[in-house]
Amino acid sequence: MTIKVIMSAFIGFAEGLAVGSGFVAFLTVLGIIPRLTQLTKTMKMIQFYEWAVVSGVIIWGTLSLNNYSLYLSPLVLIPLGLASGIFFGMLAAALTEVLNVFPILAKRIGIDGQIIILIMAIVLGKIAGSIFHWVYFVNQ
Repeated sequence: MTIKVIMSAFIGFAEGLAVGSGFVAFLTVLGIIPRLTQLTKTMKMIQFYEWAVVSGVIIWGTLSLNNYSLYLSPLVLIPLGLASGIFFGMLAAALTEVLNVFPILAKRIGIDGQIIILIMAIVLGKIAGSIFHWVYFVNQ
């Protein structure tokens, strides 16, 4: 039994290192955090962004591994959810900005001069999907 536990811990640690290395490479090579600070005009706070990503990964990784439940008031959860959504939305926007996803996609589907329509379609689709998720899956 001890060998099984040791091997499981070793494999889990190795998998965590592989995923963590990939995540760091993704953020570093593409320059996601510096681009995010440029978009929001908060270059002075780049270390805050970096520490936010590191602490978020550590805290939420630990919470997900230990299966904790946080019993918080909706008055606390609403601002936390809003802040989380804004952060991930800005991170996704910085990623698409770095990779020039929108111009390439607009050219492929034939709406070169109307990227705003593409962006609004993505935003409205995301909103509709989120509402569907919350109404159908969460409130049952």
